[in-house]
Amino acid sequence: MTDISFSLFAPYNKEAALIGDFSNWEPLEMTKNEQGVFETSVELEDGQYHYKFRVRSKSWFLEEDEWVDVVDPYATHVEDSETPSAILTVENGERILDTYEWQHDDTPLAPDHQLIIYEVHVGDFSGGEGGDDAKGRYTNVIEKLDYLSDLGITAIELMPIEEFPGDQSWGYNPRYFFATESSYGTSAELKELVDACHARGIRVIKDGVYNHSESSSPLTQIDHDYWYHHEPQDSENNWGPEFNYEKYDENLDTFPARKFVGDAVRYWVANYHIDGIRYDAARQLDNFEFMQWVNNEAKHAAGEKPFFTIAEYIPEDPSVTGPDGPMDSVWHESFYYTMKDVMQGNTGDLEGVKDVLDARRRGFPGGNNVVNFLSSHDHNHVMADLGEAGILDEEAFKRVKLGADLMFTAIGIPMIWMGEEFGEASTKTTEVNKLSWPLLQNELNADLHATFRGLINLRKNNSALFGTNLDFFHEDDDAKVLAYVRWNDEGSRVVIIANLSGDYLKDYTIPNIPADGVWHEWSQDYDLEAHDGTLTLDLPDYEAKVLVK
Repeated sequence: MTDISFSLFAPYNKEAALIGDFSNWEPLEMTKNEQGVFETSVELEDGQYHYKFRVRSKSWFLEEDEWVDVVDPYATHVEDSETPSAILTVENGERILDTYEWQHDDTPLAPDHQLIIYEVHVGDFSGGEGGDDAKGRYTNVIEKLDYLSDLGITAIELMPIEEFPGDQSWGYNPRYFFATESSYGTSAELKELVDACHARGIRVIKDGVYNHSESSSPLTQIDHDYWYHHEPQDSENNWGPEFNYEKYDENLDTFPARKFVGDAVRYWVANYHIDGIRYDAARQLDNFEFMQWVNNEAKHAAGEKPFFTIAEYIPEDPSVTGPDGPMDSVWHESFYYTMKDVMQGNTGDLEGVKDVLDARRRGFPGGNNVVNFLSSHDHNHVMADLGEAGILDEEAFKRVKLGADLMFTAIGIPMIWMGEEFGEASTKTTEVNKLSWPLLQNELNADLHATFRGLINLRKNNSALFGTNLDFFHEDDDAKVLAYVRWNDEGSRVVIIANLSGDYLKDYTIPNIPADGVWHEWSQDYDLEAHDGTLTLDLPDYEAKVLVK
């Protein structure tokens, strides 16, 4: 038997007690110290236990000092049933998370400028027994890592994996910020997934929801206005109780919401060895000081390992990233909308296309400051949108290839929404929606996959595509032809010539080619030769030529 301590930070609540299966769910008194922490300890043998806290609430929507039962806000395992409880494991007289031993912490990982991100929803990506309605698990993702490695992926971005309510959800309504989603697997299985990624040199970025919580999250029941805004700050973009990062407790010299979320971020970095965080709805965080602080905390916890932070900040604002901004990068939502128009044949003024291909034109200073994508979990897959626009079959695959050519050669970090690389055609839904892996057996889908794989290989291995060297050397607004060059100081050059129109342009002449001589067309594997600063070639409709020298 060993004394195991329990604590609950609830500085302005009058009383709290501990209840658990070890006390036959009878309350055990807790005493509050000067720091506002209720404490007690219980003698326990090695084993697994369930427990909660019973506290006199200060939340405005409950009766004054009403007793409520809440799960430990810091619980690392939760049984999220109709009567939820925290799960505690004691081994060798100590609390433990699990017994997993890391194997691949020393494996080198891709630097930021070589990131190729693949966005994954664990439940829908792969596997899951019981047919189409079954959720996939962390172990099912591991089974597909060799596929991702062969594709050339250097980072996966896991959609929310904190414990959330409901069987059919994407997790953007987190209820418990320290516990991993139990329907996906155990903490040890999540660690095994991260470790297996690292073994292949793949970084793991966690999608973090820190602007709000689910409405019955424990802190909302304990003392709502101590951690949250009393009312929504943005009535049009409100998804639950919003953390108040300005709230300062002078008596205890602390920012309550900052402390809680900072503790959660450090916990995930330290215990699950993640390599980055994508901050959902970062504009609604509405506090650059907090964002800078929490990112510094995360990077300090990561130590010498590379750590990358991304903001979903809509509409975009270059001040959120770069040398003076709190984040390393930002989702480039404008890129998505512009490429959607390009692929559907709605290209207007070429200036808009240039703006998203060269993010510097919108004030983003570095090559890693934007994450470009053709689609994401927030949108339909590209094939679905093309189908709704009446663009089908071979023509649809051709348009996706055009988008891919531009994405992988633009300034910024490319990201693939799972299945985009082989032509997944599903619409956006939070219901169970498994990827259609059998599509890879079809010739057109396999050919699209090969195109993505080839472009990823080019993007990773040709340093002309790193950094911010990009020059538009030809544009023809009437014919909708745009040509640009990427280069480095060592002499590598990649030229992209894109026909964004529905017209086949035969013997089209491109002036001002950066160099005479032989250029190799990367996608279709043939050579072209430029003379006297010009290049003449056929430009099929909605197609780009990627020339390498």
